[in-house]
Amino acid sequence: MLYLTEEDVRKLLPMAKCIRLMRETFEALAAGTALNQPRRRLFLPTGSVLHSMAGAIGPYFGTKYYAVNVKHGAHFFFSLFDAATARPLALMEANWLGQIRTGAASGYVTDLLARKDAAKLGVIGSGFQARSQVEAALAVRKIGQVSVYSRGAARRATFAEQCRRAFRVEVEATETAAEAIEGADIVITATFAKDPVIEDAWIRPGAHINAMGSNNPQRREIPASVIARADLIAVDSIEQARIESGDLLLAWSEEDWKTPRLVEVQNLAAYERKPDAVTLFKSNGLGVQDVAAAGFVYERALAMGFGKRIYS
Repeated sequence: MLYLTEEDVRKLLPMAKCIRLMRETFEALAAGTALNQPRRRLFLPTGSVLHSMAGAIGPYFGTKYYAVNVKHGAHFFFSLFDAATARPLALMEANWLGQIRTGAASGYVTDLLARKDAAKLGVIGSGFQARSQVEAALAVRKIGQVSVYSRGAARRATFAEQCRRAFRVEVEATETAAEAIEGADIVITATFAKDPVIEDAWIRPGAHINAMGSNNPQRREIPASVIARADLIAVDSIEQARIESGDLLLAWSEEDWKTPRLVEVQNLAAYERKPDAVTLFKSNGLGVQDVAAAGFVYERALAMGFGKRIYS
């Protein structure tokens, strides 16, 4: 059994490959050859929370689990097992695993739903998830301009400079959220906001939105007016969205969940975009996505001599 560090995972899991892995994962879900278990949570009186999400695809199954305390931080791990024998294969630190595959899932959906001529990317948020979202969007579209806004001026300026250097694209840190979103063909919201961070009036016709902030039923980044306007709303899993997607839960009645505008990503391949359609991907993340990414990391680690053997 291998132990892989965050740095190992980061080196072994390139974004472009992970986007292809997410495509294969959703294709497997559509074919019924992959399994996913929605996220489960254990809440402690101390304010600590244990999260777990499991899945199975191809020769692997496993669970990502992470412990979070808002005052003391978060700790992520993934356990990978052989699907045929249940033999433990790898234990890996999984913060980067989650960041990369979350960005990659958005990248895959963006490739399906965003306009082919999308040229401007607007980003709300400059935290640890926002960067992988930007990287994934740049991997699937020829973006010439990126605008970013977050509440801390110094932090958004640093984020803009880091993205400028890493991705060799023009990145502007704006003074307001409206400036970041104005004219954007692709919009990313990557925040821990409780209340909406964008407004319907800022969204241009034909825009695609990736909303990937908090997976909490009491928090949302997207206002109900944008949910009502969207021609198509994609989710990783309707089952999971009904548990934790505050963007939809706080905007919809029970009847609204029956709308044909709501589509699981595994069923998006046949979608034909109209030029002025506004599309939205509400990302919550699936355990099976982590399994697919972890399986690839494990195979590359074996081939390239990464990791420390801790159990035989």
